[in-house]
Parts: sequence; structure tokens; C-alpha cells
Amino acid sequence: MEDKISVLLSEEQVDERIAQLGQEISKDYEGKEIHLICILKGGVFFACELAKRISVPVSLDFMSVSSYGNSKESSGIVKIVKDLDEGLENKHVLIVEDIIDSGKTLNHLIPMLYARKPKDIKLCSLLSKPDRREVEVKIDYLGFEIPDAFVVGYGLDYAQKYRNLPYIGVIES
Repeated sequence: MEDKISVLLSEEQVDERIAQLGQEISKDYEGKEIHLICILKGGVFFACELAKRISVPVSLDFMSVSSYGNSKESSGIVKIVKDLDEGLENKHVLIVEDIIDSGKTLNHLIPMLYARKPKDIKLCSLLSKPDRREVEVKIDYLGFEIPDAFVVGYGLDYAQKYRNLPYIGVIES
């Protein structure tokens, strides 16, 4: 049976907002180099599109973390599934996420990354669900604030499907 998906944010809306974020980040980091940390798997589509729109030098690394285990609810304890390949010492770090909901994972991850002595750490997320927030997390660069709905596309999945949709959609029940 095929899932019914309605468009929440069109491909054009997402592309336009990513271009704006790229300009904001480029302005804020003028004269500096940024080290992007893409949180896998969902963040990869957003991170690649964002990096193309940043005009200052960019290096890129990937990290995969889990706080869910075998549950549908986040435990809040972050397990690093794939760690970074490079050190962070003296780098301007920008964490790139697809979506922030409870905030628990980033609340644990950011202090772990600060222990690696970067110059600073900022956070960029394509989407935020403030209605689901349990722990406050400062989002420095935000694409869109969305309602509490199950979204797919642009890296977000449902049972590993729909990541490749060029828009953000809501699975209708």
C-alpha cells in the first residue's frame, strides 16, 4: 500500500531558504573557514545543498549518532555510531541537522564536541518542531519551524523511504 504524502514545503521554498541560510552563514563567517559536521543520515541532503551556497572556505565531516536504541522515544543518551574523521581543535564548527524535535540528542552532543576544543560551535537545522522540545537548544540558523507532524523528504525518512523527495512532505494517516 502506497503512503499518501502531502507537500508541506515545496522544493522551491526549501531551495530558496537554503540559499538565504548560505548567505547568512557566509556573512557571519566572512574571513574565516567553517567546519561543517553533518549529522547522518538525514542531514546529508541539507548539508550538501547548504555547503554549495556558502561562499567562505568549508571543510566537511560526518557523524552518526543515536539516542533511540530500539525504542521510538529518545533515551537522551547519545551513542556515537560513526565518529568524526578529523579533530575539531581551533575550528569554527557548524553542526548541520535535518530536524530538531526533543532537543535531547543535541543537548548531549554539543558538550561532547566542545570537549574537543573548537573555537566555537553553532547549530544549523533545516527544520524545527518546537512543540516537541523537551530540552532547549539554541538554533543559530533555522530553515523552517514546522508543526508536530511526521515529515519526510530532503533526507527525512519513514522506514528508510522517501529521503530522496525534493520537498518536505507530511505522511497522511
